[in-house]
Amino acid sequence: MRLGLDVFLQKEFASFKGKRIGLVTNMTGVNEKLIPSIDLFYKHPDIQLTALYAPEHGIRGDAKEGEKVESTIDPYTSLPVYSLYGASRKPSREMLEQVDVVVFDLQDIGSRYYTFIYTMAYVMEACAENHKHFVVLDRPNPISGDKMEGNLVEEDVRSFVGLLPIPNRHAMTVAELALLFKHEFGYHCELTVVPMEGWNRSNYFDDTGLFWVPPSPNTTNIDMNILYPGTCLVEGTNLSEGRGTTRPFELVGAPFIDGQDLAKSFNQKNITGVLARPTSFIPTYQKHKDKICGGIQLHVVNRDELNSLEAGIILLETIAELYPEDFSFLKNEHEKYFFDLLAGTKALRNHIWKGTSHTFLENCTEQLESFRKKKEPYLLYK
Repeated sequence: MRLGLDVFLQKEFASFKGKRIGLVTNMTGVNEKLIPSIDLFYKHPDIQLTALYAPEHGIRGDAKEGEKVESTIDPYTSLPVYSLYGASRKPSREMLEQVDVVVFDLQDIGSRYYTFIYTMAYVMEACAENHKHFVVLDRPNPISGDKMEGNLVEEDVRSFVGLLPIPNRHAMTVAELALLFKHEFGYHCELTVVPMEGWNRSNYFDDTGLFWVPPSPNTTNIDMNILYPGTCLVEGTNLSEGRGTTRPFELVGAPFIDGQDLAKSFNQKNITGVLARPTSFIPTYQKHKDKICGGIQLHVVNRDELNSLEAGIILLETIAELYPEDFSFLKNEHEKYFFDLLAGTKALRNHIWKGTSHTFLENCTEQLESFRKKKEPYLLYK
């Protein structure tokens, strides 16, 4: 297969010859030989690269989740690097003054919580306002493009982890999302998408033959990506989601949990495609830093049958049943439940406490069908 980056450099770049190019990218913007798109653009005789733009985690991926990224100068190219995860998440007029075209080349992970797709939306909005052309170089959805999970984000809980009404697992590539954002959600910039060649919707990332470059410090492997639509919800609770370990979003636990009891109770729920193994771990940072956490590791048994959102929700429901005095949902600095922002609704929290999560999951079916119809015109691959 060939990435949108490869296709662009072979032929599409000619359409933008003589234009000043800005590049939204990070360490994931590489070709099949792991050469960064920054280098490929900067050294290309017919591409005039004039600015770089950094999403969450920074241009080189060395910032932790939620950590503000400062604008700086890239030491290798001496180009300005404008932060899109600092004082502003949308490029200002000043940030776009020295470009005619903004090119987006980032690897997404297929879940709506991941902020890169909303960085793309904000850049599209800024390009529309400032009459700049926006180009998306497409990359694979690492957890395939043929399976959706979840609910659509409700208006009163929109945030940078759920800015638009898309499901937890959206089954779209970044180029397909850009088309959806433009035509369904009002991001009316001048848009060019550069599709991949040889990718199909059933492919997971390990089917592509490409090297996996983690888009952020905790996006470790394919199983983590598959589980993430469900286990990311753990971030909104007082449980550790395994940050500060070698298996983030596969490990879930807390000092008050007995891993043997939790694994047994969860496995008795018979969630298709996943098994829990009792374990203990000590996070090196974030929640429960330097404390022994009892808990489980989730193991993907059959990724085609697994509904990871169901697994994550039932896991939280099980923990709420076992440890009602210890388990809790966290509030952010604005006294809002962060869990609601991740869940895209205020309803799921109550379902988990009441033990009625299956009702919530059943209600997702109609929303998914609605989204399936909405996205259909913008799908680029079979």
